[in-house]
Amino acid sequence: MLFGYDLGLSTGLIVMLGVTLLVVCIFEFVNGFHDTANAVATVIYTGTLKPIQAVVWSGLMNFLGVITSAHLFGMGVAIKIASLLPIDAIMGQDLHHSIAMVISALLGAIIWNITTWYFGIPCSSSHTMIGALLGVGMVFTMMPENTDQAGVNWGEAIKIGQALLFSPAFGFSLAIILMFILRQVIKNKKIFKEPEPGSTPPLGIRAVLIGTCTLVSFFHGSNDGQKGVGLMLIALMTFLPMHFALAPDFDAQKVTQSITTIQAALPQDVTLPELKKTTETLELLKNDVASLEPDNVKQRLNIRKRLGILDKSMKALLSVPNVIFSQASQNTIVSELKTLGKNTSYVPTWCIVLISISLGLGTMIGWKRIVVTIGEKIGKNHLTYAEGATAEIVAAGTIFMASGLSLPVSTTHILSSGVAGAMVATKGTKNLQSGTIKNIAIAWLLTLPATILLAGLMYYILRNII
Repeated sequence: MLFGYDLGLSTGLIVMLGVTLLVVCIFEFVNGFHDTANAVATVIYTGTLKPIQAVVWSGLMNFLGVITSAHLFGMGVAIKIASLLPIDAIMGQDLHHSIAMVISALLGAIIWNITTWYFGIPCSSSHTMIGALLGVGMVFTMMPENTDQAGVNWGEAIKIGQALLFSPAFGFSLAIILMFILRQVIKNKKIFKEPEPGSTPPLGIRAVLIGTCTLVSFFHGSNDGQKGVGLMLIALMTFLPMHFALAPDFDAQKVTQSITTIQAALPQDVTLPELKKTTETLELLKNDVASLEPDNVKQRLNIRKRLGILDKSMKALLSVPNVIFSQASQNTIVSELKTLGKNTSYVPTWCIVLISISLGLGTMIGWKRIVVTIGEKIGKNHLTYAEGATAEIVAAGTIFMASGLSLPVSTTHILSSGVAGAMVATKGTKNLQSGTIKNIAIAWLLTLPATILLAGLMYYILRNII
């Protein structure tokens, strides 16, 4: 038994499950100390908090961010991360090959994160993890065991890629605008000057900087913590499809009722390919649910797959103008789709707690290398109070919006861009250190191809060893 689950696995596989979950926690731990600087650099370099105070406080806020994210935003980010890989195909293939896939993605991401941290280069853990998942997914598409020709969910990958691409530009631009507004509104010009060495900021400025540090840490936990939860879900669905293919409270009668409600809301006198596909999927899903046997893993996997197909086909149908004429019918369909979606988006509480602890502890360790880069090497001058507060307000706001939209974004990219934007607003582009900006840009460009190659190669090798 594990957390109330009857595993039904051999001793060797139980050990492998434990190792895999441990590696997920290590990834999130590394994510914590790699990304800590994003929240604490400004409060440290403005003398607002001592380094130990800053990282402990940031670690606690990261912990709380993960714990509360399910209630504040739902677990949409975690589900999007888990959906990058063809989970249905993975759960249906040889378990040892699936283990190799999960381990390879995790190790590839960890290796690149530690490498960039060692050289003090701010690099996105989100970027790293997504590249690693794409790498193993792309190699899986070419493997003989992939009989269903399943592959990477490119639709979700493109959406995530757009969020990662857009958010730094958004942070950079917003920081410039916010600095301009602050200069027009705030009369006390002390906040636009560099802190004197060893001095403590005025109480009001200190309160603002501690508040922004708190918000960045909290929202980092709510967004990045969900990425760790998504990885944990991939591991659990790989080893224990019987327990995690569908939610433990899956109710065949309620699912059938939702399907019937959707069918009644669809137009009956319209001929469209999208409508035909959706109608067929609804009938097949209803038949699968009606014939479901309690301990039949294949049937549960098939229902999960059908629910995914239904969600995509229904969204495609709803996007066709003037097909579903009644707003009430559209609202009914959307509501029932959300109800059905809960059957494939279950996240155990203990997963969230494990990831929270891992991220929080990681936040308290290894912070100094990246902090030095953020605080000293992006700009030619020391961070001013206004620049630090601006960068963190922009980062907190952007991450908050992304979490609300269930989009994974890079805290590192957003805050680094915010610092650069604030410094450009102060003295123009001449205020930036071109060498550091060049290194960050190179790391940003190399992360995806490097992690795709690294994780993909590891999977190709490990699938024949594990």
